[in-house]
Amino acid sequence: MTMKDGEGVCEHCSSRFEYLLWHCGMAECMYAYCDSCGRTAILSEWDKRMPRLVNCPGQQEICVAMEGYLQPCECGGYFKRGAAPRCPHCKHALSAEAATSYIEANAPGAKEGWKWQRNWSDVYCIVIENNRVGNNFEQPAS
Repeated sequence: MTMKDGEGVCEHCSSRFEYLLWHCGMAECMYAYCDSCGRTAILSEWDKRMPRLVNCPGQQEICVAMEGYLQPCECGGYFKRGAAPRCPHCKHALSAEAATSYIEANAPGAKEGWKWQRNWSDVYCIVIENNRVGNNFEQPAS
């Protein structure tokens, strides 16, 4: 069973897709998007392989220094700071600003004043069509 927060619409091709928002403060994690396919890597701060890097705050998008500690995406791309989730149909990068319309429409808290962060770098990350990987740290040399 796939959990979802709602249905989004690609601003490029108008295709619909399911998505799930992750609150990295509540989940105690960091995240990154693949620069090629847009897959979301969710990195638990409790994983013993998580590097403890100076000037690399948690509970948001990874810092540049963290990129080298992650395995490449199975599509051949890389999990990079500044990459964005992508439409599963046309593969174009999705705009966090454009996503505001469907994220806030689907969020129960929006009725009480909750606002979407309007970027792909703060405490919330998005998983499109369950396209995610968890704790994909490079294995330490043996």
